[in-house]
Amino acid sequence: MRPDIEAIAEQVFVALADPTRRAILAALASGGPATATDLAAQLPISRQAIAKHLALLSDAGLVMAEPGERRRVRYRLSSAPMQVAQQFLAALARDWEGALGALRDHLDKHSQAPMTTSLGDIGGHHG
Repeated sequence: MRPDIEAIAEQVFVALADPTRRAILAALASGGPATATDLAAQLPISRQAIAKHLALLSDAGLVMAEPGERRRVRYRLSSAPMQVAQQFLAALARDWEGALGALRDHLDKHSQAPMTTSLGDIGGHHG
């Protein structure tokens, strides 16, 4: 996996780890572009705290700031980093599927072999 994909995915996962940031993203997804003041009116958090969360979401590329009326900045969702994170998870899942498939094949092959140890031999007890 390319390091830039992993770095972008990491930023997305860090951003999504916080329930307040997930709530901000959900509010933007359902209501469209909004200012920090608009979001503070919808969520149980101050405008200043919203602004800090928006800065982290912006750094991760999950929201884009755009100039609004009367010098108010509106934030809108940006899906590109989320798509990169999804690609990262898909690649990770493929890697796991391959490794787990090989383990399953190995265990299946060995589970069909006859057992050479009797239960009496386990732990050194000889009847």
